[in-house]
Amino acid sequence: MALAQETRIGESGQPIPRLISLAASKAYMRTGPGRQYPILWIYKRSHLPLEVVEEHKAWRKVRDHEGITGWMHVSLLSSRRTAMVIGTTRKLYHENSPASPVRLIADAGVIGEIKSCEGIWCQLEIDGTSGWIERRYLWGVYERETLE
Repeated sequence: MALAQETRIGESGQPIPRLISLAASKAYMRTGPGRQYPILWIYKRSHLPLEVVEEHKAWRKVRDHEGITGWMHVSLLSSRRTAMVIGTTRKLYHENSPASPVRLIADAGVIGEIKSCEGIWCQLEIDGTSGWIERRYLWGVYERETLE
């Protein structure tokens, strides 16, 4: 789970830190905010959740689920909220209760779109099927964040 720090407003007028996702199917993470900086990592996974930790003009310093930080151009990023299942294989339930029937089972590393989060539960849509999972099993949503 990404951990929220103190929030401030960045150059874009958006809060920092904030959670976003990778829009591109291939994206370069660089050591600095510009194409002249060396490539640190090449990401080949669209919808990967990322946390914006800094801004400079059209560049965002982001952190991934492994704690790796670097700069990406805004054209590679999306405000669409996604989350990654972490740890091990997890159950997603029909309702926000472990007493509810299991809707699907997701392996660690699976990414889904966040539909809502309330309390300890988040509704995640994976490949067109939606289910409820405890937020502690997700990276890409803050601990006390409510999403509708």
